[in-house]
Amino acid sequence: MSKSINIFSFKISILLVTSIFYELVYAHGVSVRDAGFIQQINEQAISIFIYLGAKHMVTGYDHLLYLCGVIFFLNRLKDVVVFVSLFAIGHSITLLWGVISHTHINPYIIDSIIGLSVVYKALENLGELKNLFHININPKIAVFCFGLIHGLGLASKLQDFIVSDNGVVANIISFNIGVEIGQIIALTIAYFVINSWRKIGGFYENARTSNFVLMFLGFLLFLNQISAYFLVV
Repeated sequence: MSKSINIFSFKISILLVTSIFYELVYAHGVSVRDAGFIQQINEQAISIFIYLGAKHMVTGYDHLLYLCGVIFFLNRLKDVVVFVSLFAIGHSITLLWGVISHTHINPYIIDSIIGLSVVYKALENLGELKNLFHININPKIAVFCFGLIHGLGLASKLQDFIVSDNGVVANIISFNIGVEIGQIIALTIAYFVINSWRKIGGFYENARTSNFVLMFLGFLLFLNQISAYFLVV
């Protein structure tokens, strides 16, 4: 029985990898259509930016991969709220500050670090950070710090498309609100799926496999972004 479960888990993992592979290329990005639309905005557009923020989160595979890793072993909803809130605070700080202060870092570099944040979380879940690298950082501090990095990545991307300062503060705040709305929607679904998996059975037996897949996807994202940096820049 255990062997059949492991085989099933392996097949699901391979399916997950192949289905997400091409989508990872666009992780954390702004679509061409949305970018063109943002460039045309020359005024305060609260509802539009809320929508764009929510869309970015529910389609941002880098965010979702990392946050799924964060909540993977959290059984209590209270703990999920605490960790996700820390990420949201960090994300909001650098998103707002980055755009308003015009702090820009090459998006490929930031996105490659974001890929490594997924790898970090997978290693933490596997217990290998301490075993292999003797790293023992408080998970809450790590989540907050990675939230800062994720927010700075998006801030750098948005600055490439925002051409007008008219209403920029209200628009970025609205965008951030949309991001948090999208985050709540995506994580509600993820939390329900993970909890259902726990109840069905096989969760802990396949936890290592799942986190190895998560780590692989993080490496994939890292390699994609860092190679793009050397090819494009």
